[in-house]
Amino acid sequence: MVGGAKGGGGKGGARGDIVTDITASLVVFLVALPLCIGVAVASGVPAELGIISGVIGGLVVGAVRGSTLQVSGPAAGLAALVAETVAEVGVAMLGVIVLFAGILQIVLGLVRLGRMFQAISVAVVQGMLAGIGVPLMFSQAYPMADAKAPGTPIENMAGIPGLLAGTLTDPQAMIATLLGVVTIVLGFVWKKVPGPAGKIPAALVAVGIGMLVAALPGVDVKTLQVGNLLNSVDVPGAGQFAGLADGTIITAILTFTVIASAESLFTAAAVDRMHSGPRTRYNTELIAQGAGNTVAGLLGALPVTAVVARSSANVQAGAKTRLSRTLHGLWLLAFALLLPQVLALIPISVLAGVLVHSGWKLFGPAEFPKMWRQDRGEFAVMTLTMLVIVATALLEGVLFGLAAGIVLAALRMSQTVVRQHVEQDTAKVVMAGNATFLRLPKVIDALEAAAASGKPRIRLDLTGVTHLDHACRNQVEEFTAQQRGLGLRVELLMPGEAKPAGSGTPDFEAPATAPLPRRRIPTAREGAAGPSPWSTAQGEGAGPSPWPTAQEEGAGPSPWPTAQEEAAGPSPWPTADAEWFYLDTRPLPEEQARSPLVG
Repeated sequence: MVGGAKGGGGKGGARGDIVTDITASLVVFLVALPLCIGVAVASGVPAELGIISGVIGGLVVGAVRGSTLQVSGPAAGLAALVAETVAEVGVAMLGVIVLFAGILQIVLGLVRLGRMFQAISVAVVQGMLAGIGVPLMFSQAYPMADAKAPGTPIENMAGIPGLLAGTLTDPQAMIATLLGVVTIVLGFVWKKVPGPAGKIPAALVAVGIGMLVAALPGVDVKTLQVGNLLNSVDVPGAGQFAGLADGTIITAILTFTVIASAESLFTAAAVDRMHSGPRTRYNTELIAQGAGNTVAGLLGALPVTAVVARSSANVQAGAKTRLSRTLHGLWLLAFALLLPQVLALIPISVLAGVLVHSGWKLFGPAEFPKMWRQDRGEFAVMTLTMLVIVATALLEGVLFGLAAGIVLAALRMSQTVVRQHVEQDTAKVVMAGNATFLRLPKVIDALEAAAASGKPRIRLDLTGVTHLDHACRNQVEEFTAQQRGLGLRVELLMPGEAKPAGSGTPDFEAPATAPLPRRRIPTAREGAAGPSPWSTAQGEGAGPSPWPTAQEEGAGPSPWPTAQEEAAGPSPWPTADAEWFYLDTRPLPEEQARSPLVG
């Protein structure tokens, strides 16, 4: 009976999950539809290609067991890159670029490099997203006013004053702009609407309002022109594949691979934090994204990546399995095939407003003061990455950001402490930390100061250095040889070398002689009782004890200096003014480590 109850509950739970997933897929479909079309328009390609990529993101990527709730499709983050590529090489070559980018993604997943993208600095990622968002906002400001963008991000920014002036003198452009502004405002405030209405995607509400306004008498705003979905498929031919000999095409393939993979896997990490279900399998997800882009390339469609907006809508709608993200692609396909005339009623300015809102979220202005408070070095990397992307292109900006992040990490790891002083007839240089080429000027200054002191003896103590790279080692060794050639006595202690016993200098370390036994002070009872029981946890019977007993004290010379020895000559043991004091930290045998120490 109990088992039957459990089984029935399990079936009921499974049926409930299916119903929830179907409902969630409809929500994702409503969010994805305007985004697929808007991204295609922003990318400078026919709207049908955006829908085809959305279908592939659902039916192909969604069916693979990489991520459970992450949804894929054409992404606003790649719109600027696609537009730039299409303007340079044409729409016909887009399929080849996306195809080979997908194949590379599959290869990266098969060799298990999916998690490699998680090693990229967060500052670089946020700078990349901001660098994508800023140009996207400025480029879509023009379609919002039913105008054409001038071109590059800098040109688009410079043309904003002229766009505003032209819009104010054109009533139809004013209507289109107001529709776009309303769409942006709804994107920010609609989620705060109470009740069931707040669950409706803001983009869908904006599209509905736009369609109603566009249908009013006297309104003449530009609307979406949608053709036959199947006729939009453009399989690459021999002429397109011949373009692979062009370096520009190869660069574009690598750029698409890196950016699409990074965006998908960064999104996966973000989506995993939204729910408590199964975690993303990064290598499998990268293979799934590659499969999607391979199919998209064969059909001449837009590149596919995981998308935060659709994924978060899927999670918030209560999806439990991959069924929801797969079904949303099916709904996109059915809508485009059966109701294409409905798409022709959507104003382009509304879709542009949806993308401006997406660009603002990518920009994430709140992240800049947050990063400033947390780490100003990372803030600099983030800001520079964004600025270089805006000024040049996405790939150049990301590479610059990665280089800046590596330099910052290297500078922080190269924390070298260099102390230089003169004592009697000796000029001393003591170094500790990580000595790399980045700190070479500081090392050279200390060496030159020691040489300029005029003392006949120089002592270089590098025993505190944990890492000494080739540049610093070469500089120190050349300096030593040069000064010895001039007749000076140069004592060089490199990392890992013991200091000579009885040197009489304040830079002391345990002498490089026989190892000293660890000792504890025996109690009076133990001293009289005989052998120490501290050899092992089981007692003396297990083996000889390394701890000297009272009888052993007189059996041989003690390594500890007596009062007479201290008066006889210089001691190798540190004095009160020692610059360095090294404790004997060799680990105890396992059995002794478990025994309590007394005394």
